[in-house]
Amino acid sequence: MKKSKQRKKSNTWRIKQHRDQFFKKSKTLGYRSRAAFKLIELNNKFKFIKKNSNILDIGAYPGGWSQVSSKIITSGKILSIDLHSMNEIKNVSFLQGDFQKEASKKEILKFFGENIDVIISDMAADTTGNKSLDCIRTNQLCADVINFSTKTLKPNGVLVTKSFMGEDFLEIKRLAKEKFKIVQFFKPESSRNESKETYLHCAILKTL
Repeated sequence: MKKSKQRKKSNTWRIKQHRDQFFKKSKTLGYRSRAAFKLIELNNKFKFIKKNSNILDIGAYPGGWSQVSSKIITSGKILSIDLHSMNEIKNVSFLQGDFQKEASKKEILKFFGENIDVIISDMAADTTGNKSLDCIRTNQLCADVINFSTKTLKPNGVLVTKSFMGEDFLEIKRLAKEKFKIVQFFKPESSRNESKETYLHCAILKTL
């Protein structure tokens, strides 16, 4: 029994150390957040960011996902949008505002000159201390991003966005499958073990 408990503690320690490495690695490589590695994993799995992609990063602050995108894209455009101001990233344009506002939508489409290849979002609602409420509020943002993407993506475009596993997750799943032909779910290794977050990879809009 003692050996079993010791092995369990040892495994837990190794897992925590491994996950902490993402934070340390982000500092070493100059990423603004450890979330950068989530996008790297997601793109390695689904391969949705191409060298010539036009990409919109919603809720981009502090900029980790935009940084990753900028290292891949060489001939496409990258636009980040957030309510918070954000320090400049090379080859990334920034729009401060609410993506749901009609004025922001017009600015976004004006920037690209056409509908978008890829929309990414690692956005989460500000925490309140109530985990159930935080989950609901973040999933509402996820639903807003899904609905926004149907109006701004190209027909064969891709959306990758965060959702939380909770009481309304099935509703998010239903909405995504209603709007897209392909809907897949993935939790990156770099996500914290205790986090309820998962990511949706949605591709090819359904025609009405």
